[in-house]
Amino acid sequence: MPKIHVSAVVMHDGEGRVLHVRKRGTATLMLPGGKPEPGETAAETAAREFTEELGVAMDPAQLTFLGEFRAAAANEAGFDVVAQVFTHPFLDGVTAQAEIDVVEWVHPSDQRSDMAPLNTEHIFPRLLGRT
Repeated sequence: MPKIHVSAVVMHDGEGRVLHVRKRGTATLMLPGGKPEPGETAAETAAREFTEELGVAMDPAQLTFLGEFRAAAANEAGFDVVAQVFTHPFLDGVTAQAEIDVVEWVHPSDQRSDMAPLNTEHIFPRLLGRT
């Protein structure tokens, strides 16, 4: 299956919920992040995309690598996403920017049908200590 390379960010709030976004015209919640520009490191991509999508500057030096994960792409049928996923300390003041329609905080233990496969298959189980 063809693959799309992305970088994504896991950010928790004080209640253990994880920040998610939903892009305009889609129905699936996913981690903030996106595709790299030429010459960018995965961490630089994650920080740039987070800032573009949520309006808050993120320092790539504060990102901690969580892992690389592969799952079906949420919004691109017939593709897999290969995600370099990072954690980052909480940042206040995030708001939907650019192509983002919804910003939502979701606890990893929530069972929801509107979550990206990357989250349900890899990220949430890892955060809950099940992998």
